[in-house]
Amino acid sequence: MKLLDGVRVLDLTNVLAGPFATLHLALSGAEVIKIENPVDGDLARKLGIVSEYNKKLMGTSFLAQNANKKSLTLNMKFEEGKVIFRKLVKNADVIVENFRPGVMARLGFSYEKLCEINPKIIYCSISGFGQTGPDAFKPAYDQIIQGLSGVMAVNGDERLNPLRAGFPVCDTVGGVNAAFAIMAALYYREKTGIGQFIDISMLDSIMPYMGWVAANLLIGGQQPQLMGNDNFTAAPSGTFTTRDGFINIAANKQEQWLDLCDVVGVPELKEDPRFRERDTRKKNRRLLTPLIEDKLKQKETSFWAEALNAKGIPSGEILSLQAALNQPQIKHRKTLKTVHTPGIGDIPLFNLTAKFDKTTADVETPPPSLGQHTQELLNELGYSDEQLKTFKEKGII
Repeated sequence: MKLLDGVRVLDLTNVLAGPFATLHLALSGAEVIKIENPVDGDLARKLGIVSEYNKKLMGTSFLAQNANKKSLTLNMKFEEGKVIFRKLVKNADVIVENFRPGVMARLGFSYEKLCEINPKIIYCSISGFGQTGPDAFKPAYDQIIQGLSGVMAVNGDERLNPLRAGFPVCDTVGGVNAAFAIMAALYYREKTGIGQFIDISMLDSIMPYMGWVAANLLIGGQQPQLMGNDNFTAAPSGTFTTRDGFINIAANKQEQWLDLCDVVGVPELKEDPRFRERDTRKKNRRLLTPLIEDKLKQKETSFWAEALNAKGIPSGEILSLQAALNQPQIKHRKTLKTVHTPGIGDIPLFNLTAKFDKTTADVETPPPSLGQHTQELLNELGYSDEQLKTFKEKGII
């Protein structure tokens, strides 16, 4: 048995935040039916660096977020399309969409209307700013939210600021928040029999992830400091230069600092009044870093990482993305799984990274081609192949 066996999800989402949420549900065993427009489907199908795949409507951006899902094409602007959707809703557990507020209501599918069809439905709406508030109807992409949330303001240093994160962190966090909320709502419904509406805002979602930095300001009255690769909680803690590159070291505890002095070969710094105490070291980190780096530059990163970790001082190389994806620990954990995708070939995709000892959560089927499951799903609803032919001619599917 899988975690979400028997749960049917109608996925009306596009691009990243919504598809990332439903990917977690699909990997957990839910039947996720991706409802896409019949012309070109999810915009992510045309996003990616391989133009050949984009033309096939199987762009790398789409491949990354849509394993284990089914694809049904449906134009809900037609009355026949609305009828099909109502039939799907009747036997669904969850609906997820990431349109701007009001779009579903204009189609005749507000939460209230859908509850008339299926009172137990769990409806999750994901948007940039949420369904209410002065900014609710503004358009939003990840970078807009990164700027408005303060994320870009706290990144970088005095030379490079503001600075965006190197991946769509707000979209991704919004998707994680939505998946968590849907799972919680399913648990609540299991106990009470009652569904509910979930309002997910990308802006809301990212803010708590800056908890420590925000707490320093909200509670301690300290503005964020631009520290680049240094860690504001301790010193020495950050990125340091070695003979052949860079190393991350996090000597966050006093005993780790003392051991670091011995390993690196600067025992005299233990009793140096500038560095003896934690808070003093933090104030004098610009004096401390060159003294440590002078020793680190004498040997390679791999030597220091092994020596420091052996003494319980967290440290590690700074890997390229390619090296990170191929490191032994990631392979051991089966974080990636290769799946054959028709027309594309064998591709590696991320598994659900939580490991359950009683239930499986795995990539089992490749991302679907546009409309791959339309006939199967509509036949299940009682539509004949002749009716489907008519629907296709009219542009409904």
